[in-house]
Amino acid sequence: MTPAPRAVPTSEVNVTPMLDVLLVLLIIFMAVTVQVHRSVDAVLPEECVGVCGEGSQIVLEVLPGPTYRINQTPVSASELTAHLHTIYDNRPEKIIYVAGDRRSRYQDVVTAMDVAKSAGVRVLSIAPKSSTGR
Repeated sequence: MTPAPRAVPTSEVNVTPMLDVLLVLLIIFMAVTVQVHRSVDAVLPEECVGVCGEGSQIVLEVLPGPTYRINQTPVSASELTAHLHTIYDNRPEKIIYVAGDRRSRYQDVVTAMDVAKSAGVRVLSIAPKSSTGR
């Protein structure tokens, strides 16, 4: 009786388990990326005709530079957070209208919205275009 032939070891790498791990990691990263989406919630107002609002609205204008105006009062970038805190700390309705000048940078408008959120504002609303060409 002859002995059974021996199995010869091969030096090839079995890539199937590595591909399985790679595909599982790819699916996990795709699922996590969808969950990490960051956004800024904003309310777009309807165009009003005649007298609009109650008169107690807070409008934050973002001008080039960046410079800011809160209800036509100029506010520097360094004072913006403190000024918004003084307005909204004792205010029950925490709504602000943000109006960006057409010449101001998008990043400056988003920064102003972020500062407003950190000051306690709960609802951000984008102010509609006025007849002054904003």
